[in-house]
Amino acid sequence: METFEFNLSMKELEQRTHKDYLVTKKFLKADAPEYTKLEEGDKKALKHLCKAAAIIEKINMQLDCKHNLEVKEFLEEETKKGNKQAALTKILFDAQKGVNAIDTMSNPIRLIKGIDEKPGKGVYPEDLSKEEFHKVLIRMLKEGKIEEVKAILTQRSVVIRAAEDLAGIDYIDYFSDDFSRAAYELNRAAELSTNEDFNEYLKLQAKALRTADPMLDAYADKKWATLQDTPLEFTITRENYEDEMTGTIVENEELSNLLKEHGITPIPKDFLGGRVGIVNKEGTKTLLAIKQYLPTLAENMPYNNEYTQTISADADSEQTMVDVDMVMAGGDVGEYRGGITLAENLPNSDKLSLTIGGGRRNVYHRQIRFISDKKKLQERLDAILDKSQHKYYLDEADHWFTIGHENAHSLGPKEGSEKLGKYRNIIEENKADMGALAFVDLLTELGMYTEEQRLQIIVTTMADNFLKSKPTISQAHRVRTVMQNKYFAERGAYTITKEGKIFVNIDKVVPIAKEMLAEIVRIQIDGDFNKAEKYVQENFVWTDNMEIIAQKLQKVSKALNGTLETELADKLLS
Repeated sequence: METFEFNLSMKELEQRTHKDYLVTKKFLKADAPEYTKLEEGDKKALKHLCKAAAIIEKINMQLDCKHNLEVKEFLEEETKKGNKQAALTKILFDAQKGVNAIDTMSNPIRLIKGIDEKPGKGVYPEDLSKEEFHKVLIRMLKEGKIEEVKAILTQRSVVIRAAEDLAGIDYIDYFSDDFSRAAYELNRAAELSTNEDFNEYLKLQAKALRTADPMLDAYADKKWATLQDTPLEFTITRENYEDEMTGTIVENEELSNLLKEHGITPIPKDFLGGRVGIVNKEGTKTLLAIKQYLPTLAENMPYNNEYTQTISADADSEQTMVDVDMVMAGGDVGEYRGGITLAENLPNSDKLSLTIGGGRRNVYHRQIRFISDKKKLQERLDAILDKSQHKYYLDEADHWFTIGHENAHSLGPKEGSEKLGKYRNIIEENKADMGALAFVDLLTELGMYTEEQRLQIIVTTMADNFLKSKPTISQAHRVRTVMQNKYFAERGAYTITKEGKIFVNIDKVVPIAKEMLAEIVRIQIDGDFNKAEKYVQENFVWTDNMEIIAQKLQKVSKALNGTLETELADKLLS
């Protein structure tokens, strides 16, 4: 067994794993009524779904970093020997699901000395630089190795060295044994689950895990996106926020032109998650209230006559949505790295299923959004929000905003964002936020929200948009909040009072959100990397006012890391 040197001291490990510094999100307990009320077949199926998610996590750890599995084994063995430093390091490793991450203060966390995070994570050779990557691709294209380059630049491949060249191996082939095991568990679940629709999806997904054929994934995605009334939830999430290597291609004009000449679109690599849950009927009913308004929102998107969007203004919106009580979040979807996913709108626009008539599906994570400490929440409000506006703050309004955000991902240009390179995800997340805010007034007029709810959404969103520290450019979900805060401040959507509190100028927020939404959509339509870069650089500025609020937030919350407590999943996996 390989040995490693710990990077964090005992003092730092003890601090980061202390309950005051480690946020804990509690998933369903072993005796949760949501579980005990299930039909026996669904209870048995849930066990196999958790096993499949655990295998997906193992695969994703290798996509994330080539050393993760060896480090995991090392930490487990050292912990058994009574090594306290290993035991504490293992807590953080399990929480962030890997050696490298970022904490809530946007500081890099490196658990092991000598293992740094790579732009290409574990999907590209560790020693591959951006410059060599571009150079090799240019040479291969000029030598006529077109199909080989296509294989390198799909979202599904692991890239290896092949003599002087690079080669892309579909991840289904690269991890064939593990994917086959996951497929077996899904088929077992399909034999036991009580819902035929769900079982059909599981069988399609299992088939896609056995053969390296993107169309098989498309069929599974298409079926998954139709699931609305099922007792259980299972998803293999595939998102490409982590790959910082592929996005650099658009920065090389010669390479970009060669790829365009051969009809090759470089798509960042997918990282995989396994989500398991129990569908909450009441929560889902609340979510579905917005569905009737989605075609109207599509009609009101900026420049809507210039592109195709997932939701059509003149047809039934192909958008299902469920609220889920969480059992397990494995791999990419469960990594606590600075934060954790509240909800997802999938499949993403680069996925094949959207080209064969498939729709999208939103899944909301109930246990992740729950506020466990109301006292701490009040302390935060007292520190940062003008007292006169406390009456408009409601933590549930953050969930309403998230619903708007996830649905906004289905609005706007459906394709072409790959041309924006490393800024594509920042721009897309910014669009989703501004879509959620820009339509608050319209949805109030249509009857979706009351006037009081309108006020609550606006004030809560603005107050929650401030961070404890300046993020790094790779944190798309956080970069966009800095951009928004600067944009809103310059246009008078909020001011900082002489007491250092946020005061929201409520009636200015929605019009300003509409302005920013239009600018973002224009960038997506144009697909111009330089425009995207200029827009991000102009707005991603950490201002003095942001620092004032950040200092207050740091005093209220000591949290540096986060973890998941998954009692039911642990029991099912034992």
